[in-house]
Amino acid sequence: MTREGRLGVGIIGAGRVGPVLGAALGGAGHALVGITPGSDPERVEAMLPGVPVLDATEVIRRSELVIVAVPHDQLEGLVAGLAEVGAWQPGQLVLHTDPAWGAGILSPAVAKGAIPLAVHPAIEFSGTSMDLRALTSSYAAVTAPGPVLPIAQALAVELGCEPVVIDESARPAYAEAIATARDFSRSIVRQATSLLAEAGVPHPGPYLSSLVHTTIDHALTEAGSGPAAEPPATIQG
Repeated sequence: MTREGRLGVGIIGAGRVGPVLGAALGGAGHALVGITPGSDPERVEAMLPGVPVLDATEVIRRSELVIVAVPHDQLEGLVAGLAEVGAWQPGQLVLHTDPAWGAGILSPAVAKGAIPLAVHPAIEFSGTSMDLRALTSSYAAVTAPGPVLPIAQALAVELGCEPVVIDESARPAYAEAIATARDFSRSIVRQATSLLAEAGVPHPGPYLSSLVHTTIDHALTEAGSGPAAEPPATIQG
């Protein structure tokens, strides 16, 4: 995955994730060939200036690597529907970003000759250029068949992430961990800021910022200090 061997990258999904990953891979030297329409075209244009907006089948036709970054409940039907209309191409890389699924969800594309990759960067996406900086200090869960696993790992590195291999069968547990960290963090912050507002603190969010960040940093340090918590190279299910 060098500039000499760059890929034509197409993106299906113009939400918070797809345009950011496209920008990261574009910065790594790959060619962005198209993205599907989204609800916020100005934000997408700011992230991917000049990249053509195309329908999904045309994005696939032009791409050597297709990034599918759509909501969880849309992924399975989308992949199958595009297979039914003959969109997927033999030898084409297809990468999805959903934490809960491994490569198996892409089996309809595989049946048409595509190569399945699952890469989930473990950050909370805002859909802006700030995410590019966050990617450079994050990890990414990668799942793929053995022969093409190095491709998934290389793409994670090109996004700026440290790849961690997650077994196909361990994806549900991985997704639960991600959801727990994200949802509990949000819930606790909302509860705390509400209580501070009741106590008369005029700007409860900024007031808690340093406390929350330092507490989380300390908790993460403590979680990583024991032998059982040291991150393995591969998590088996």
